[in-house]
Amino acid sequence: MSYSKDVLHREVDMSQLAKISSKGQVTIPADVRKKLHLEAGDTIVWETSEDGRIWVRRINPLDVEYLSAVSGTLSEWSSVEDDEAYRDL
Repeated sequence: MSYSKDVLHREVDMSQLAKISSKGQVTIPADVRKKLHLEAGDTIVWETSEDGRIWVRRINPLDVEYLSAVSGTLSEWSSVEDDEAYRDL
């Protein structure tokens, strides 16, 4: 799928291109690292949507520890009935 430069700039604040290496690695462009305040050793999270959009953001180590700690407790809220009950909230 290819996008014109105009389409990319209308949908996002800033766009940068990067290639994926044979090992699945991507170099984050310097402008993006600067905007996200990324430094070596930082943790980033890749968030995806069903329509193919991807967001990348920096997370604090506390976020990772917190999410790991509560992840086991969230399963009680993940039934089909819960999804239906909370769908319109």
